[in-house]
Order: sequence, then C-alpha cells, then structure tokens
Amino acid sequence: MSRKDPQEKKALSYALDGRNAYGENDKSSRRNIRRNKRFPNRADRHRERQLLAGAAGPLGADDGEAAERTEERLGAKKSMWDTKRWRKGGDAALGDVVAYRLERRARLGMLDPGLAEARIERIRSRARLRQPSRRTR
Repeated sequence: MSRKDPQEKKALSYALDGRNAYGENDKSSRRNIRRNKRFPNRADRHRERQLLAGAAGPLGADDGEAAERTEERLGAKKSMWDTKRWRKGGDAALGDVVAYRLERRARLGMLDPGLAEARIERIRSRARLRQPSRRTR
C-alpha cells in the first residue's frame, strides 16, 4: 500500500465522507432510524394479535374452519414491512455539502461571488483528480 499525500487525502475526504443532508439534527437520527424500523414490525404484531384474538373463542363444531379462515387472512395481507417500509436515504458527499455552503454564502452576500466560485472550482478539481468507487457501508 502506498502512502497518500495530503492532496490525495483531501480528495478522498471530499468524495467519500458523508454529511447528513436531510435537514434534521444528526443526533436525532440515531433515535429516529431505530424508531422508523420498529414501527412496521409493531403494526404487524398488532394486526396478527387482533386476528388471532377474533379466532379464539369457545370450541364449536366448525373450529377447524375458523382456524383455516384465520390462517388465510393472516397470509393474505402483506406485511407493513413490505408495503410501508421506511428506508434510510444516503448521506451527501462532503464535497457537495461544502460547495453548496459556499454558493449559499455568495448568494446571501456573506462571501465575494468570485472567491466562492474559485473555491468551488478547486473543490471540484480535487474531486476530478481521483474518482474513487463508492465504498459500501
């Protein structure tokens, strides 16, 4: 493995490092991701518990038929995990986030537009310097 110079490290950082660009607090994502993954499973358990509670009752002559109908109803409806599943969106590349912030500062008058454009071009040229493949996370 060869040693990377600082320019290569910077280009890799701009290309591979991610930033939460969804617009919410990154600390709240730790809770919300788990919460959104829990919800469909909880809904499935609730639906199954309701169907099974309706099937349970005094044993009669047609208890076998009721069990079959309940089994069919349990299998007929798709799981919430399949239909309303929440999926986590990918983070934005650090280079894109920094370029957006520079554009915004120039638009609001906080930064000279010529200077902002030069910085953005430098970021993009570093990204073109080395186009690494996205690593799986």
